[in-house]
Amino acid sequence: MSRTVYNFGAGPAMLPRAVMERAQEELLDWHGTGISIIEMSHRSPEFESLAAESERDLRVLLSIPDDYYVLFLQGGATSQFAMVPLNLTTADGTADYVRTGHWSDKAIRDAQRHCRVHVAAGKGLQSFTTIPDPQTWELSDAPAYVYYTSNETIGGLEFQYTPDVGELPLVSDMTSNFLSRPIDVARHGVIYAGAQKNYGPSGFVVVIVRKDLVGHAQPSTPRLYDYKEFADSKSLINTPPTFSWYMAALTFEWIRDQGGVAAMERNAIRRSDKLYRIIDDSDFYRNPIERRHRSRMNVVFTLPDKSLDDVFVKEAAAAGLVALKGHRVVGGIRASLYNGMPDEGVDALIDFMRDFERRHG
Repeated sequence: MSRTVYNFGAGPAMLPRAVMERAQEELLDWHGTGISIIEMSHRSPEFESLAAESERDLRVLLSIPDDYYVLFLQGGATSQFAMVPLNLTTADGTADYVRTGHWSDKAIRDAQRHCRVHVAAGKGLQSFTTIPDPQTWELSDAPAYVYYTSNETIGGLEFQYTPDVGELPLVSDMTSNFLSRPIDVARHGVIYAGAQKNYGPSGFVVVIVRKDLVGHAQPSTPRLYDYKEFADSKSLINTPPTFSWYMAALTFEWIRDQGGVAAMERNAIRRSDKLYRIIDDSDFYRNPIERRHRSRMNVVFTLPDKSLDDVFVKEAAAAGLVALKGHRVVGGIRASLYNGMPDEGVDALIDFMRDFERRHG
């Protein structure tokens, strides 16, 4: 390739170059076995060793307490929209959801198939530019859990704190900001995150679940949707997505070597602040999100004329800045700045934005 291309896609997303190069180097012969990791049995001692090491690294990165299971599942984060209520509620039980955008909406619709859903905040909103103050949340009398989406990938909103819901189990979809900052696992009952943003290829999801919440699935729950089955089998109840797991393991190791999630947070703040500064200092670009709730991972912005959107995306791609088109639901432009995005990519985008404004403003 004669030029560098930066992938700003929301997922599957850009992975660290060092991780990709290591996978390339090991692809045909993993650790002297003579076979590829893609070909290796998930029951082999070699793969079981990789799986165990990946769990150890993740536990260290996030300071996961011993009374939590770490599960490595296939199916992606969307499967958790059903798995969470199936495992944590009864069919006539109630779960509380905080509605902040597209992905929390999808989680609500799935949960309604398996339990009663009470929308504790955001009910009736047509657009999402802020996160409702937790002091205004109207929790039900005895919910099985309280659910929030930590980062709304499409809308560009992010919780910059952990909500306080007392002793109630707190459940969070952290798919798009997982491993981008330290989190207090002990204040959550369940945390889950699809891989295709910050730590690997698609089709793979990590679930961190407090042990006392496991083993109470609804009777109709399929075996492959029961957390206990995965906990008892060390996530090997069936053939897992072994290559995705391997890529996640490499990424965990890379994050560790970079200085851990604290270093990832510093990177995320620096990169997003630079991009938001350009937007805020301009009369040409606009970000609609309340500043204290702006996402560090997904920077969304609009142009003064929607007819310029396709021009921006096309010219950016010609400059090596790809996948900047906003989600079809909201339009506009979206730049995703996950852990794999280097500073040089953000700087290149900023230079392009300045030039584009000069030519089209």
